Amino acid sequence: MTTIYLIRHGETVDNARQIMQGQTQGKLNDHGIQQAETVSKRLAEEPIDAVVASDLHRAVETAEIIARPHHLPVVTTPLLRERDWGAFTGRFIPDLKGLVWPDDVESEETMMMRAVDFLEYITATYPDQRVVAVGHGIINKAILAVYAHCPMREVQRVMNAEVRMLSTSAVTVASARAAASAVIATAVADRAGGAAAE
Repeated sequence: MTTIYLIRHGETVDNARQIMQGQTQGKLNDHGIQQAETVSKRLAEEPIDAVVASDLHRAVETAEIIARPHHLPVVTTPLLRERDWGAFTGRFIPDLKGLVWPDDVESEETMMMRAVDFLEYITATYPDQRVVAVGHGIINKAILAVYAHCPMREVQRVMNAEVRMLSTSAVTVASARAAASAVIATAVADRAGGAAAE
């Protein structure tokens, strides 16, 4: 089994300002750096074999702090990028309440399949190893959803620098892919039924 320490990046300047970051780079603020250092101390004695992060700066910055006691490089992957918020990117989050979502926002279905691809990648690349993976609030939620075989709405919000543990194997990832496909099919059917009823 591969053990994954799934972590959200520390708080950023834009988190504090309530700006929708999406796939912009972002930068940790002082509190976010302290959060990453706290996680680093917590995991310092853990036998970590690899550190993987989203290729966005705020995740890499967090991962580098966590990796420091282990003297490990940070490997980046776009599979861990945050949700692409399209035209909502850069907007003040409270202003978005009640608005119709633009068509260029990445769908939950796409995110869930990306999450399965990530679990598959980690399990195949780091079999039977212990891996720190630093991502973002929504992609981490998608990963937790496919891991638990449930819709994303059923996963509790992931806070900055929060650590959640997962154990995966080729068998569990194959099961997660099948379950994610079923969840996605149900969501698409529900939407189609709703549209037909309008």
